Amino acid sequence: MQEDINKRIVDDFVANDVSFVTTVPCKQLAGVIDEIDAREEIHHIPSNKEDEGMGLCAGAFMGGKRPAIIMQNTAIGVTINTLTTLTQYYRMPLPMLISYRGELGEPVACQVEMAVHTKALLAQLHIPTYHFHHRDDVEELDKIIKYTFMCNKPVAILTDASFWGGY
Repeated sequence: MQEDINKRIVDDFVANDVSFVTTVPCKQLAGVIDEIDAREEIHHIPSNKEDEGMGLCAGAFMGGKRPAIIMQNTAIGVTINTLTTLTQYYRMPLPMLISYRGELGEPVACQVEMAVHTKALLAQLHIPTYHFHHRDDVEELDKIIKYTFMCNKPVAILTDASFWGGY
């Protein structure tokens, strides 16, 4: 069942011609990352940091590719400058699939602090944000990806522990 969600997410990326993805390691998103690695249609470059990944996505976009980034919400803070002065300034569409750590049941205390600020920071930056709580929320992903490329904006898709089946 988990594999179906991972495949569905990557299928939606491929169906929307997302051909470049950068990722930062994340336990919850590991299955999606593995599925991306298995796809010839997607050029996957792992990143050391999320802001570095956004720079890679900018280069891919300027080179004619449709990029996406996969990351954790705990790094939203380090991406703010890149999101505003690069992604938003140059009207780059960027689907951001983000594991939303730090909610109820979180086993790692330091994850909670960023969860408190994630949605407020995204709202302050005027980044459309969608929160996936249930497995069937994945049905919206295709429309969300189409939206980000239609309006040339970064869009955040937060996927919490409930969506992934726990921590």
